[in-house]
Amino acid sequence: MSGHQATTPAALYARVSSDRQDVDLSIAAQLRALRDYARKNDYVVTREYVDEAESGRIADRPEFGKMIDEAKTPNAPFREILVWKFSRFTRKREHAVAFKSMLRRRGIRVVSITEHADDSPTGKLLEAIIESVDEFYSENLAQEVTRGMREAASRGFWVASRTPYGYNRVMVQDGPKKRPTLEPNEDAARVVKRMFEMAEAGTGMLPIAKTLNDEGVASPTGRLWSKRGVNFILSNEVYTGTLVWGARAKDKAEPVRIEEAHPAIVSMTRFRRVNGLMRSRAPRVAHPRRVASSYLLSGLVKCKACNGALSGQDAKSGQFSYYVCQSIMKRGKDACETPRLNARRFEGMVVDRIRSNVLTEGNVRALVKVVDEQIDRVASEQRKRLETIEKELEDAKRALGRIWHAIETSDIQLSDASDRIREHRERRERLEDAATDAKAILSQRRVVLDDAETIAVYAHDMSEFLNESQTTERRAFIETFVKEIVVMPGSALLRYTIPMPVDGLMPGRRAEAIALDGPAM
Repeated sequence: MSGHQATTPAALYARVSSDRQDVDLSIAAQLRALRDYARKNDYVVTREYVDEAESGRIADRPEFGKMIDEAKTPNAPFREILVWKFSRFTRKREHAVAFKSMLRRRGIRVVSITEHADDSPTGKLLEAIIESVDEFYSENLAQEVTRGMREAASRGFWVASRTPYGYNRVMVQDGPKKRPTLEPNEDAARVVKRMFEMAEAGTGMLPIAKTLNDEGVASPTGRLWSKRGVNFILSNEVYTGTLVWGARAKDKAEPVRIEEAHPAIVSMTRFRRVNGLMRSRAPRVAHPRRVASSYLLSGLVKCKACNGALSGQDAKSGQFSYYVCQSIMKRGKDACETPRLNARRFEGMVVDRIRSNVLTEGNVRALVKVVDEQIDRVASEQRKRLETIEKELEDAKRALGRIWHAIETSDIQLSDASDRIREHRERRERLEDAATDAKAILSQRRVVLDDAETIAVYAHDMSEFLNESQTTERRAFIETFVKEIVVMPGSALLRYTIPMPVDGLMPGRRAEAIALDGPAM
């Protein structure tokens, strides 16, 4: 017996992603293992939820949303949710914490049938670490994929997901692989060229859109042309043959910009002349852009007295900066008893408290043993995954071989089998890419989290990062675990969530008091 009540009502949740790292986790295999586990451990399966070929994003998983909605009902049809691995539930640590906390309040547990973490403090810590390690390697793989795309873009290949209007996406040979590039679409390129000619002659964007609509020229979206759509094309360097990739990269890296990456539809001279005309006609007063806040704790500081937020406020033309309760800002200084705080001094006190109480060598060392075990488990799974990929790759090659043999020895025409050949080739290429990814992950699996000394240095580096980095980077780092800072006259309470045992206490939501004895006031 497993220790829970006999015939516990349970839901099964299975997910397979279109991401490369998930090619081995078939829905059928997950459900088979989940049903077998339920039968052996006295569960009665009341619901099955399946999301196929979806990403880990919540918005892309309709069955996951349906499961959560049913869990919220007064008489939920299940008391436990069984998953193959915690990463099938969600890879994002913050999502896991939010959903599991909500489910736990309703008496519903999430159980991984391959990662046995019970409901004890140690079990919850193990579960948190498993999710953190899964997220670490998921994001690490995403970085590797991004690096590969950056490399391909820097060589002039079109790796963006959308093909710009006026071009066709075509595959060209690049060594053993085929990679995408752009070639002009004759009809659409003619429309683009005409739009630039009209703009250069002085025609405004709205009249250009109206002309195209009157003539029945189809837009990229299938709807009518708009001023915004015309502006997007006229201001896009892609039509000069220039490739720009990574302009919105999360890592803030410089975008890749390659001229003459593909055939141009308009000359660079015409493009610059048209864009110069557009800028000269733009309104002098534009909507103000949102400027990133210079306040490190923006959005985290709350007032205990009135439950409002404390916002950053400059004084004396920016010479001084303070955190001030919104009630005071809106209704005057008598609206709240919480005094304004000297921003830089208060931020310094919070950072010092995080460095001394959270990012400590002792905290991180306490996790080394458990994390190492999880890394070994992940490495083992990665080896099994590689074995599965290689078996499927052999199947794909054999399937192609059978088709070619049939063509050579029978009356089957090549044209009749072309769709199947293309399908198997694409499958073979996906599997080859997945095998490459798996081998890369195995080769670097223990680079960061290897031993106690390495992790101690890592804790020190995190602490220094918090002390020395730019405001935007420091704020993003703090927001990963600090939930709120509640301010009251004379003191503040820092609440944070971090999966680390401190003095033998349960990991999770914790609080540290900060005295405000003058310097931050």
